[in-house]
Amino acid sequence: VRFPEDLEDDNTTFNPEYSHQVFGDDEVAFGYKGLKILLYYIAGNLSTLFRIEYSSKVNEKFDCVEADDVESKIREIIPPGFCTNTDDFVSLLEKEVNFKPFGMLLHTYTVHNEEAGEDIAYQIYKADMTCPGFREYHERLQTFLMWFIETASFIDVDDERWNYFIVFEKYNKDGATLFATVGYMTVYNYYVYPDKTRPRVSQMLILPPFQGEGHGAQLLETVHRYYMSSPTVLDITAEDPSENYIKLRDFVLVKLCQDLLCFSPGKLMQGFSQEMVMEAQQKLKINKQHTRRVYEILRLRATDMGDAEQSRSYRLDVKRRLIGPYKKKQRELAKMRRCLRPEELTNQLNQIDLNMQHEQLEESFQQLVSDYRRVLERLAQA
Repeated sequence: VRFPEDLEDDNTTFNPEYSHQVFGDDEVAFGYKGLKILLYYIAGNLSTLFRIEYSSKVNEKFDCVEADDVESKIREIIPPGFCTNTDDFVSLLEKEVNFKPFGMLLHTYTVHNEEAGEDIAYQIYKADMTCPGFREYHERLQTFLMWFIETASFIDVDDERWNYFIVFEKYNKDGATLFATVGYMTVYNYYVYPDKTRPRVSQMLILPPFQGEGHGAQLLETVHRYYMSSPTVLDITAEDPSENYIKLRDFVLVKLCQDLLCFSPGKLMQGFSQEMVMEAQQKLKINKQHTRRVYEILRLRATDMGDAEQSRSYRLDVKRRLIGPYKKKQRELAKMRRCLRPEELTNQLNQIDLNMQHEQLEESFQQLVSDYRRVLERLAQA
């Protein structure tokens, strides 16, 4: 909500992707007809208005069953101090002009908005719990995780190893510059013996109205550049990354790596090298596993897949990496042969069909190439 009229505007509304963490696996609230759970957030500081509407509700006295206590379920995830009536919320909205982003400005960029016919400015800030008001703001911000990340949980904000990176949009209202929350990322700094840290991306969310505009890539690249400048950082990883996050990371890391000398077309065609591992880690804080993916994407770009020899060389190179898990299965099988009875061995062999392995390997390769091509297409448009 930026303007009072947004309260009645369905175009500013977005619905949750998940609600099982609040309402159980069936995602059902029992005992209501026409139930609406309404959560409004002021665009900048995320002050909240919460109310529930319904046309009818079962009654324990007459229906002998009790309706779910929807209000208490929502109260468990939104911090106290929210509004319950519109007038209080609108009066808070009038004070929004005083809201300013928290922490240190790291990056400013613009995105062209077709609808508005102009470039809109965005800023990325790094904050921590010592910033006045940030703790309360973060409590409101993290409530979005429950609706948009499938296995979300709230973090321990008293642990000083957390870093917070927030994206804001700058917009004008009555001649004043205001800020709207776009999304954020939390990063935990793990200790690595003897004197390094390994930042691990924990949560990342771009709010639905802003998705598909490139903010995730801007945020991830900004975070990488922030840690790249630190001599104590070993490399940057992610905790249980989703498929979408992996695709985003591929794009950002390839964009960062493509100008390194070790990734020149000539060197790419000679195969994956220790030089690539060293340079990507020292200059860009990228670990070996991610560097290997960057190499495969950039080598695909340098390879003429219409040339039989180049295509075959690329396919074998990628499949040699992909075959790792299958080789592990074969080593396990050799151990089984030595210690299992014949009938047990037959049972295990049925599960490890070599023809099926070859099919799966080819399928994995084709899927990977398809994903890599999408990264290269996006890179060409960047």
